[in-house]
Amino acid sequence: MAAEPPEVRKGMPSPRLDEATFKARFLSRYPDPAFDPLRDELDRIAAAAWDAYSHERKAPKTRPAGPGYADPTYDLAEDWIAAKAAVDAAQARHEDADGPCRVLLINGSSRSEHTCPGEMSKSWRLAQIARQALEGQDIVVEILDLSRLASEFGREIHPCKACFSTAPALCHWPCSCYPNYSLGQVHDWMNDIYPLWVEAHGIMIITPVNWYQVTSPVKLMMDRLVCADGGNPDPTLTHGKHANEAKAIEMRGWDYPKHLDGRVFSVVVHGDVEGAENVRRSLSDWLRFMDLAPAGINAEIDRYIGYWKPYATGHDELDADQAMQDEVRNAALTLAQAAHAKHAGKLLQAGQNLSPPRQK
Repeated sequence: MAAEPPEVRKGMPSPRLDEATFKARFLSRYPDPAFDPLRDELDRIAAAAWDAYSHERKAPKTRPAGPGYADPTYDLAEDWIAAKAAVDAAQARHEDADGPCRVLLINGSSRSEHTCPGEMSKSWRLAQIARQALEGQDIVVEILDLSRLASEFGREIHPCKACFSTAPALCHWPCSCYPNYSLGQVHDWMNDIYPLWVEAHGIMIITPVNWYQVTSPVKLMMDRLVCADGGNPDPTLTHGKHANEAKAIEMRGWDYPKHLDGRVFSVVVHGDVEGAENVRRSLSDWLRFMDLAPAGINAEIDRYIGYWKPYATGHDELDADQAMQDEVRNAALTLAQAAHAKHAGKLLQAGQNLSPPRQK
């Protein structure tokens, strides 16, 4: 018999706002005098937003799940249904042997010339070197430029709520935590990012070191990809976010589906003074943990550009570092070879059919 599911623990203080505080916070988005003639309209909009907030209308537009789900009568958010359809279509592109070989190239720096500090990043430049090398190997390249989180209006990745740590079945694939309209947690980029990862045969991440760690945009993306590693593709199993149901499912046994397994990867990390090797290891270990495979010995790089030199001359140092440029080019070429082998079904990964005795 399955063990009795553990109780759902509660007791944290409520973050709920009173009406006056909510409206003041809502209207604080509009300090520009250009909005002054619209104050009456904004007050009415704030009242509507308060109604949605006070009644916790996270997903105001839903429809029955329909055939193929454990509970076809359960109402799913239309946003999630659309996200799931996009992921399924991306998986079909990934599996299409007659389609192109695809690589997702990720610029992990938040630095951009289009907002402060007003200068492009070295990661972006390295990504362009990689892109040119990949495209020269008959690869379709999709660039995910995470700097847009800091420079583009309405471009956000909201933080992971760690549903998986309560019980894996509570972590839906793709993530169903967002959008949350009642809390104003909208514009979430991950529903566009998930299909990019799914359709790819190869992933290449190029990132700087920020305080001994990956950058903020990369970490946000990493955390929100937890649902790709053991996440639940059927939210009707838990009737949304019912923790008690998810705990009971885990205690009966969960199969931890690997939604990104078998893809190959390359990681390039560059730093100024410290941390490059540890960040490269962290990223590589994370990707391996999701059952992605390293493309080859030349595909994982950690280097320093202008070691202990002035930050102001960083781009000049990269100009002069031809070896670094060539190493990035070689990493891309290594990834291209592995991605083509993966796409053609010729990539041998020893042990890939073995069942692990432990799950996370």
